[in-house]
Amino acid sequence: MTRDAIVQVIVDALSELLAEGDGPVSGLNEESKLFGKEALLDSVGLVTLIVDVEQNMEDATGKAIVLADERAMSQRQSPFLTVGSLADYIVTLL
Repeated sequence: MTRDAIVQVIVDALSELLAEGDGPVSGLNEESKLFGKEALLDSVGLVTLIVDVEQNMEDATGKAIVLADERAMSQRQSPFLTVGSLADYIVTLL
């Protein structure tokens, strides 16, 4: 699976999640902030997104991945900051 396809999986999951609330659904891209200052999601939303992306990636690739593990939590820069950083992290797992 290409990085661009992974970005699309994340954007689609994020878009669905934001549509359930009152969040902005248009203009989502690699720079969209998932965590931290000016993030689109609160902590519960981030956990929901992680679970959704894990499931969608397994559906797309047939391979189960775990995003919120010790490896992710121990990185100097969180892989959950932006759509792009999450996509980069997923590439390393596949």
